Amino acid sequence: MNRTDTVLEHRASSDAQWSMHEITRLTGTTSRTLRHYDQIGLLAPSRIGANGYRHYDGEALVRLQRILLLRDLGLGLGTIAEVLDRSQDEATALRTHLDLLQQERDRLDRQIASVRTTVIRREGGEELMAEEMFDGFDHTQYRDEVEQRWGRDAYAKGDAWWRSLSDAEKKDFQQRQADIGSDYARAAAEGLDPDDERVRAISARHHEWLGVASNEVSRGYFLGLADMYVADDRFAANYGGTEGATFVRDAMRAYAEGATFSGE
Repeated sequence: MNRTDTVLEHRASSDAQWSMHEITRLTGTTSRTLRHYDQIGLLAPSRIGANGYRHYDGEALVRLQRILLLRDLGLGLGTIAEVLDRSQDEATALRTHLDLLQQERDRLDRQIASVRTTVIRREGGEELMAEEMFDGFDHTQYRDEVEQRWGRDAYAKGDAWWRSLSDAEKKDFQQRQADIGSDYARAAAEGLDPDDERVRAISARHHEWLGVASNEVSRGYFLGLADMYVADDRFAANYGGTEGATFVRDAMRAYAEGATFSGE
């Protein structure tokens, strides 16, 4: 067993504690930030020594990890405090964080791949392809499936609409989709109910976004998509996996109860 293993084994014990200096070194968080978290009741030290030095135990470290994760998702400190104070058990909360991190990693991987392709094409003097540059989805790969689900005419209209867009319009359309997905993820991380008014507002944007490509978004189509997000792993991956997709499905169902759709 090497020295690192010995240290980790020691730290895993129930009475293990870390000094503020160690915490700032490990996390990049400043001592001023930790003191501020204490002042607002977000993260108190586990012990303050006679010399005034602050120490944090394992439970405090897990809470700090959750704070940093939620902060990276764009949540304010007030909202973070509300999320942490909810009754959701720690393991479930951390699994939610893990799903969100995996979703973000997938998004970054796609961006890295698209930028790498652009660099290679530029350096090689090759023609740039907008679909590759802007992390676009290759909608043609789903042609057979779309035609089977919604008919040949549906695919033809969607394909013609997509090809009619400028590169900027395609990028904007995809960014709106990404923003909606991120907002669903934040809502889930905050522990909001799918029928919460704030979540309904996200679903309304989702409904509007779907209508950009087609003016005919029927109730059946909308609810069918909601179910497909959960049933199909390819679509569930866009929302952080099955758990995230289930939240989106439930949110869409709740929104659909009071919304008006094409043909109604």
